[in-house]
Amino acid sequence: MSLSELRKLFSEEDVSTDDLRRLLALLQLDWRDRGLELVSVATGWRFQSRPEMQRYLSRLDPVRPPKYSRAVLETLAIIAWRQPVTRGDIEDIRGVTVSTQIVRTLEERGWIEVLGHRDAPGRPALLGTTHQFLDDLGLKSLDDLPPLEEVEAVDALAVLAFEAEPGAPADAVAEMEAAEGGTNEIPTEYPKEND
Repeated sequence: MSLSELRKLFSEEDVSTDDLRRLLALLQLDWRDRGLELVSVATGWRFQSRPEMQRYLSRLDPVRPPKYSRAVLETLAIIAWRQPVTRGDIEDIRGVTVSTQIVRTLEERGWIEVLGHRDAPGRPALLGTTHQFLDDLGLKSLDDLPPLEEVEAVDALAVLAFEAEPGAPADAVAEMEAAEGGTNEIPTEYPKEND
């Protein structure tokens, strides 16, 4: 919930924005030693379970979250660190064609969206991440992403705990890639073109 939404709960003379921030800081301290915590994310403030509670909470809902293929994570990493990018940019970086299903999966999850269109032939869509992506990762902004020099982008995204979307088929993308003959291997050498 954003500060502006929280301010609507009080009249202006009762609580100022600075008072509201101080109260939120006090709430954070009050919830410090509990199973939930109050955190600030891209879209405002929210209560969430602490990471150390995950082992207990997973017992309540034993449904496993979907495993995203390496191709999906690579595509998401490229979009997150290089946005705005077109499908052509992603294909140039990855060295393989980007499946429509991969982009659709990320759009349906709410992690990417079309930000505009490049002023080039065909007017390709420029893709970027959403506030939902930042919220799901617990980030306030893209600046909170780890620098690429410290870790590889795909490995950074692979360790994040993405939650399953209710009713989403876990292996839809993996099945689609298998049908297309896709692979999870990243080529280290590319065939040279004949001169």
